[in-house]
Amino acid sequence: MEKKRTTIVLFSGDYDKAMAAYIIANGAAAYDHEVTIFHTFWGINALRKQEPVAVQKGFLEKMFAKMMPRGAEKLGLSKMQMLGMGPKMIKHVMKKHNALTLTQLVEMAQEQDIKLVTCTMTMDLLGLQKEELLDGIQYAGVAAYLADAEEGNVNLFI
Repeated sequence: MEKKRTTIVLFSGDYDKAMAAYIIANGAAAYDHEVTIFHTFWGINALRKQEPVAVQKGFLEKMFAKMMPRGAEKLGLSKMQMLGMGPKMIKHVMKKHNALTLTQLVEMAQEQDIKLVTCTMTMDLLGLQKEELLDGIQYAGVAAYLADAEEGNVNLFI
């Protein structure tokens, strides 16, 4: 029997949407799917290291780096942002219910050998460098994603 494949394009940089992508990805992997999450544009921020990394950048790249959230736990919500109170409230409720954080879901995805791919074109546009992203992820363009998606049984865009 052929292995099932799931691909997810994570375009959004919203905490709740990234959570949904990683919950689906980890669930699919648990059901023995080969899973790829292709991070592009604001979705890449889920893979940024939380601590600053010293790298050479031009002025615009430095500005993007300052404006974008650094790491999964710094992402905002898609709704009910409420000047930063929304994310604090949802994380409090998640902790109360023993739900995994986005950071923990990313770690679980890596443990389950989910292919975490970062769009190299977006990295160039936003001035991100490999050193600023988590270890163990892959770098590719849209053609690599399309090759995975072509074989996919489930293809999602979040």
